[in-house]
Amino acid sequence: MVNSTQISYFTLSAYFDIGISRYLFFMIVMLLYILIVCANLLLIVIICMNRSLHEPMYIFLCSLFVNELYGSTGLFPMLLVQILSDIHTVPASFCFLQIFCLYSYANVEFSNLAVMSYDRYLAICYPLQYNTRMTSNKVAILIALSWLFPFLAIVVVISLSASLQLCGNLINKVYCDNYSIIKLACSDTTVINIYGIVYTFTIVLGVVILILYPYVKILKVCFSGSKQTRQKAVRTCTPHLASLLNFSFGCFFEVAQGRFNMNSVPNMLRIFLSSYFITCQPLFNPVLYGLQMTKIRGLYKNIVFGKR
Repeated sequence: MVNSTQISYFTLSAYFDIGISRYLFFMIVMLLYILIVCANLLLIVIICMNRSLHEPMYIFLCSLFVNELYGSTGLFPMLLVQILSDIHTVPASFCFLQIFCLYSYANVEFSNLAVMSYDRYLAICYPLQYNTRMTSNKVAILIALSWLFPFLAIVVVISLSASLQLCGNLINKVYCDNYSIIKLACSDTTVINIYGIVYTFTIVLGVVILILYPYVKILKVCFSGSKQTRQKAVRTCTPHLASLLNFSFGCFFEVAQGRFNMNSVPNMLRIFLSSYFITCQPLFNPVLYGLQMTKIRGLYKNIVFGKR
């Protein structure tokens, strides 16, 4: 039995020898990371610098883009280092830090999307009362809760995982993963398993209610409202639903890979599916919202192409 405090590093076993092609993969991943940073930073600057976008919907979008930067930074720098490395080891402290970043990113993402659903519900179902219901104080509270609650919850997860006694240090992924560490445990994991079930159930149930309820109400308004109301609902809700579905599928692939035997799936496909939620979503959101939101698209054209 090996105590977790004696394990100074973890080995990421999903990497395999690709020879000189590693430099090509390094350039592709580096380009993707640069695109993610530039796309999200640009939209954050556009929203912050233009008073016409200082509305709840765009402030929530800004919070979403900040989270994309946060999550991608939790993965890509270490991923780039590992691609060029011959020995794929990660110090235990760095590994737990990456777990904290990736898990908190995923939880903040769902929280932000749930808050945005509530915002769209008020804007479409109560347009005349929207400004009185969605005040600046309420916006600040919702954003604070969407960040603080996941952060505190994941701190508890990391604390429980770090206290486990481990019998190995092999993680079959290209990044550190909490479930993989729990599977290495040779001490009792009952407490962390119960906490994980309760927290997951709470988050899933909470997010599902906060997303489904507003959209059921929005659909009722659409069916009973005018053509203009339906068009407005479709225009404002489509990018949000697309983002939600994309991220949900990405998280499903990640969870499924950890719980089921995926040995029959090609290694490259396994790596892509397990990292989809953190590699594609940070680029998907700024591109989607940048193209769909008329105000953002217009200001983007002004900045990039100098159009007036």
